[in-house]
Parts: sequence; C-alpha cells; structure tokens
Amino acid sequence: MEEAEGGGEGEGEGEGEGEVVELRVLVVDDSPVDRRMVEGLIKRSGKGMFQVIAVDSGKKAMEVLGLNNAKTDSTAADEQKIDVILTDYCMPEMSGFDLLKAVREQSSPKPIPVVIMSSENEPQRIDRCRAVGAADFFLKPLQSTDVQRLRDSVTSTPLALKTPLAPKNAPSKRKMPMDRMAEKSGTERRPRLAGVAVAWLPLRSCDTPAV
Repeated sequence: MEEAEGGGEGEGEGEGEGEVVELRVLVVDDSPVDRRMVEGLIKRSGKGMFQVIAVDSGKKAMEVLGLNNAKTDSTAADEQKIDVILTDYCMPEMSGFDLLKAVREQSSPKPIPVVIMSSENEPQRIDRCRAVGAADFFLKPLQSTDVQRLRDSVTSTPLALKTPLAPKNAPSKRKMPMDRMAEKSGTERRPRLAGVAVAWLPLRSCDTPAV
C-alpha cells in the first residue's frame, strides 16, 4: 500500500484579498499510471488552484477522510480539509461508487463533493452515480477542461452532473495516446491478438454490489 502523496505549497493560503483560494483535492485511483497522470494534469492546468493528495484505494481515502471504522485522530483528519474527491469508478475491494455512497451517507449538512472518473462512458453507470449524488462524471483520460469542472463541482449542486449521456453513435471511450497504451499494457483488460478474436472476462465487476 502506498502512502498518501501530497503536492502543492502554501497550505491554507487564500484568506487575504486578491489571493487565490487553494482547494484540496483527494485523488483516488488504484492505477499508478492514471494516478500520476491525473495529479500532473491538475497541477499543470489548475494554475495553483489545487493541492493534490493522491491515494491508491478507497480504503486509504476513507482513512484520509477520517471515515474508517478504526479510531482516527480527528485533529489529523480535520487538518486535511478535503474540498473535493476525484475517484476512479472501478477499483478492487472498495469501488469509487462505494466511496461515493460512504461520503454521501455522512450526517454532515455539506458533504464533500465527489467526482467520479471512468474510462467507460456507460449511461447506466452515470445514472447510478447521479442517483447517489455525484457532483460530476469525467471520462478518462482527463482533459484540461475537466480541471475547471472539478473546481466548479465544489460549488455545484449535488445530483446535477454536467456530463450528458452519450449519444447512441458516440464512442464509449476517449481515445488513449499510444504512449499511454504502452504504459498500461501490463494491466490491459481486453487482450488482442492480430487476426484472432479473444474471449475475455472482466477482472473486476464494479457495477455489481458487493455481497
């Protein structure tokens, strides 16, 4: 398990007039490649608006948020002051959808906004997230425009996803750069052989409720 990766300087800045308010975003993704790419994009496109804390699992995110079952140092949890959560949908043990539900079930009058990201643009998946109260839904790989939407999600109304359902003739996935495909080749879920159709089974069923 990797330790939480922090980024950014000047914590708590933005109180004075004319200063940029820095928002703390908790990035949750079990893929090291995706996690670093998202963190890098936010830092490059955020123009100093974000401080990134990255973890590799939903359970680790629960610890950062102070929502795990074990006793947690409330002072340490309060110091995090997470403003928005950006989580991958499909992860082992605790999916992004499960994390979303856990955050939304808290009694806080103003729960932390949760933005879901996924490599698959599936209407049923988006509807599930909308019904529980996701602030937005991003399609991987993320783009610079998603960073502004991430900031907007902090003040947006829950249940109002900005991502429309994909048209029938729209691609279900964003095109992935060739160099990134090479990086992810070790975890490719759909093996392909030249001229041969390969039957496959998904390694993780993220749309099936945990028993």
